[in-house]
Amino acid sequence: MQIENMSNATLNFLKVMAVIAVIGALNWGLIGFFNFNLVDAIFGGGSSEDTSMASRVVYSIVGLAGLLTLFLLPTKHAAQSSVHAH
Repeated sequence: MQIENMSNATLNFLKVMAVIAVIGALNWGLIGFFNFNLVDAIFGGGSSEDTSMASRVVYSIVGLAGLLTLFLLPTKHAAQSSVHAH
């Protein structure tokens, strides 16, 4: 399904899901780089994880992907909006 054919409700739902995915990825990045779980720190539980180095590398990569997505999504949205405006 193409973006221009989606309803506003569907587009808003996709935006919310993207934000949740980025927040999750950034939390994984915090675990990978700093061994700090922000979600546990906010909502209860231990803020430090007992993870292997391999797990922390994976968490770090996912965190970097989330950070990159955080900066690229608005750019992609702006580019699509300007293409469809013409």
